[in-house]
Amino acid sequence: MSQGLRSLTSSLAQALDQRRLFVLLPFSLIVGLVIYAFLPGEPSAQNYLIGSGAVTALVALALLFQSVAGMRWSSQLVAVWLGFCLLPLHGAVFGTTMLSYPAYGTYEARIVEVISSDDDARRVIAGDLMPIEDARALDLRHARLLMPAVPPLAPGDQVRARLRLAPVPGPVLPGAYDSQFHAYFAGIGAYGNAIGSVEVITRGDDSDPLRRIQSLRNFIGERIDLVLQGSSAAIGKAMMVGDQSGISDEIRDVMAASGLAHVYSISGLHLSIVAGGMLWLVRLLLALTPAVLSWPIKQFAAIAGLLTAFGYLMLAGGPDNVPAFRSTLMLGLIFGAVLAGRRALTMRNVAIAALVIIVLDPASVFRASFQLSFAAVVALIGVYELPRALPPATGGSLERVVRFIAATAWTSFVAGLATLLFSAYHFQQTAPLGVLGNLLALPFVSLIMWFGVLSVLAMSFGLDGPFLRLMGWNIDRMVDVAHLVAGWSAGLTGNPLLAGWTLLGGLAALAWFAFIETRWRLLGPLLLVPLVFLFGFSPRPDVLIADTTQAVAMRDGEGLALVSGKTGSFAVDVWSRYYQTEIAPTHTHARCDSLGCIVDTGRFTAAVARSADAFAEDCFGQDLVIARIYPPANCAAGGVLIGPRELARGGVHWLAWNERAGRFDVRPAIDNLNRPWRAVPR
Repeated sequence: MSQGLRSLTSSLAQALDQRRLFVLLPFSLIVGLVIYAFLPGEPSAQNYLIGSGAVTALVALALLFQSVAGMRWSSQLVAVWLGFCLLPLHGAVFGTTMLSYPAYGTYEARIVEVISSDDDARRVIAGDLMPIEDARALDLRHARLLMPAVPPLAPGDQVRARLRLAPVPGPVLPGAYDSQFHAYFAGIGAYGNAIGSVEVITRGDDSDPLRRIQSLRNFIGERIDLVLQGSSAAIGKAMMVGDQSGISDEIRDVMAASGLAHVYSISGLHLSIVAGGMLWLVRLLLALTPAVLSWPIKQFAAIAGLLTAFGYLMLAGGPDNVPAFRSTLMLGLIFGAVLAGRRALTMRNVAIAALVIIVLDPASVFRASFQLSFAAVVALIGVYELPRALPPATGGSLERVVRFIAATAWTSFVAGLATLLFSAYHFQQTAPLGVLGNLLALPFVSLIMWFGVLSVLAMSFGLDGPFLRLMGWNIDRMVDVAHLVAGWSAGLTGNPLLAGWTLLGGLAALAWFAFIETRWRLLGPLLLVPLVFLFGFSPRPDVLIADTTQAVAMRDGEGLALVSGKTGSFAVDVWSRYYQTEIAPTHTHARCDSLGCIVDTGRFTAAVARSADAFAEDCFGQDLVIARIYPPANCAAGGVLIGPRELARGGVHWLAWNERAGRFDVRPAIDNLNRPWRAVPR
């Protein structure tokens, strides 16, 4: 056996001896969640009984034979099975009937949550929808509504309004964010808006903690708007109370290109600065007080930091703000370890935090925010566990500054590498100079948070103006850094389109990295890199067909152009942003009249039929027929037909021309309608 193989075997044995299998439990839960989510249909009660019986039998056998290895691996199997059952259990408790077709009418409803608000409108979650007069009764737990800015609303208010409700839309592209999936597990069965004015029938109880928190959030947002303007106010509200509604698309794009998009989403960075800073400040003040030197100063400081983190979480939207909740939970474990005198930064604590989050909100596993933060934390803790290469500090001021800058850059570099695959998959963009952007912006981000804390403390006395102005100045400088780094990154960011399996590959690489403690933990990520470069890229489409609008885009040279529909529509804007290319308003090879369009690209031919009179000509001899009205039974014989039935059941359609087969490969955004989160068309 070679020395390298012996070393690898020794690392695996060491991980098993030190009970590192515990850190794999959240990964096993995720495997079970993925298996359930991608089944072609719902499992039956009999399936659950058989699966539960099989898992129980394996655990019983391990106990019977007193096999330590059997118990270790059967615990992973139990975690997989628990993950498989989590989503249906969560759906049974929090899920809702999904609206299948639009509803109009007057309804009374109770405001459950105010998501965001500005001068023009507010977005709310409403429940207990009760029809008035001739409105249709709806079996929905909650609906997400857009309402006027006046009158002001808060959780607990009972309102009456004329509503236009629509089914929750499906994914805008195959593999994209699935609004129906996440809405179902959040109990949201419809999207809609108020038509006309909203009448408040009764106000909620002012003693309700949720109302008090919402009132405080509104108050802070109003104080920010009094002092700051534009992007400064929008980013300030996002970083202080979690309201991102005012951030423009331009700022979002610049922040993403510079690797700073995470700054305006309250998460670990913000909570660490605020709670960690409070821990440091309280510990310093207590250490300077001779009368309390005999007290457990470190523990008191940890309690202060923990309370600060919890308060910040509530301001950020509470547990509904999943990134903030995850970070607060992780900080709670770290401060808990400080209180207990235990080591705080361990992979076991990461696993515990992940287990709690997954059990409480299993659907969050399929969101980009969970994957990014989980990958970053696992990578940072894993690197922290590796042997140190630097000698201990000698205590010089200059050396401490250099080490701080180096640590910041190294942290950003590690987190950036760990999240690269996940951000590339979800956002189709990379930030190659993200390390530089974070390094330059971190001083401003820290000052933003601290001046924000001071402004909140000063608001009770009306003295928050100077602190808010200082916060705004630092926000402006942070945005300047974002523009600078984004300019340097121009032409370097790319537009990678990754296949879905790469996420599972990233999960496997993270699991290996978390499990192994030695430098062999780098083997998993290093093996993943060539696999992604060789097999992980998804082809670009030759045809895109919208399901709810007339938009049809087809390959035209190196880009895409519209055969039907208009630029500026929702679908076209999403496609253009996703593929980072402008979609031309007119296809150069399209011949259109009042009945429809014929397109001959040289590689394939396609027809878009607008009228039944077009079928006699368009149904035959085409590689692709797209119809918004029901075509005859023999239409598109030998080719591909995308008609109203296919669009209603599959949503947006993605097609790529297969030269070898001489036909299109077709991928609908919705694979099947046999799951409870699908809005089944009627």
